[in-house]
Amino acid sequence: MDFSLLSDLNKDRAARRAAILVTDMVDGQQRLVRKSDDFSGDPLAEELARRFRSGKSGMITAESGEVFLNVSLPSPRLVIIGAVHISQALVPMAEIAGLDVTVIDPRTAFATEDRFPGSTLKADWPEEVLKDAPLDAFTAVAAVTHDPKIDNFPLMEALKTGCFYVGALGSRKTHGKRLERFTEAGLAPELFDRIDAPIGLDIGAASPEEIAVAVLGAIIKALRTAPGAAA
Repeated sequence: MDFSLLSDLNKDRAARRAAILVTDMVDGQQRLVRKSDDFSGDPLAEELARRFRSGKSGMITAESGEVFLNVSLPSPRLVIIGAVHISQALVPMAEIAGLDVTVIDPRTAFATEDRFPGSTLKADWPEEVLKDAPLDAFTAVAAVTHDPKIDNFPLMEALKTGCFYVGALGSRKTHGKRLERFTEAGLAPELFDRIDAPIGLDIGAASPEEIAVAVLGAIIKALRTAPGAAA
């Protein structure tokens, strides 16, 4: 591999940017395509988009011959706002599904090691935690505290950043009031449709464990199938 391409690819990995190294197997030429690029005019555009969604590397046959696509995607993350009962069920499920999970809650009575043993737990306000670990397009955010003082900031940041999934607990009435606050805060209304609220797939979930299943299902659906999804 060309050293400059390797250097660029390593920088993209460090910055959690998705990229595909395209290698022409006929002449050995290589190029780097980033997900943030406008590659609509690329002869491999359709396949590149498919690979950015699936995350799978592999050989394809193009008009020019065989081409190998080496896909480099950041590992998907889940940031859960709220160390509640739903979160206790959701964390191990999401980890089994391959997500890197962080739970954030400034309420130290909830954010305890006893309730989340072995988990990445931040007993601080989201504003403070996200300074050091900012959200990105490969992050899902699930806000489940039902407390606007805690949920509002990370939800708005998730929309601004383009997180692949943004979900919020609460009834439609609660969500309507939430959108009023977001509008007053200057958030673009066209972003509101990206919020999954009430959170999770509509499977009739009732218990915290069932709601956790519904939330994880919605996250996986967004990750793997939604237009513009992270992977």
